[in-house]
Amino acid sequence: VQLVESGGGLVQAGGSLRLSCAASGSTFSINAMGWYRQAPGKQRELVATIRIGGGNTDVADSVKGRFTISRDNAKNTMYLQMNSLKPEDTAVYYCNANWLKNGLGFSSWGQGTQVTVSS
Repeated sequence: VQLVESGGGLVQAGGSLRLSCAASGSTFSINAMGWYRQAPGKQRELVATIRIGGGNTDVADSVKGRFTISRDNAKNTMYLQMNSLKPEDTAVYYCNANWLKNGLGFSSWGQGTQVTVSS
């Protein structure tokens, strides 16, 4: 499974961005996907997750009410709608997919997309 993110950029505080993550390869084997972010000097943190079967979602408390995760199965694409952005949301955002092959679990990562929120 290969992942490519897009949609990052520079936005003023209070603005919005939508990130996309396009999956290719053995996409039928994906069971969950998520968005992570890593700010300079900080550890990578989980932002939001979505289960492929059932579509259950979860978001971190720090972005709850502002960020929404979704997926278009027909396009094999996952989205992160980010509203009311704050300077502390500035980070590189990474797409992640967990998938199975021959009963074993694997994880794929995208290359990351920079999100910068100015005050």
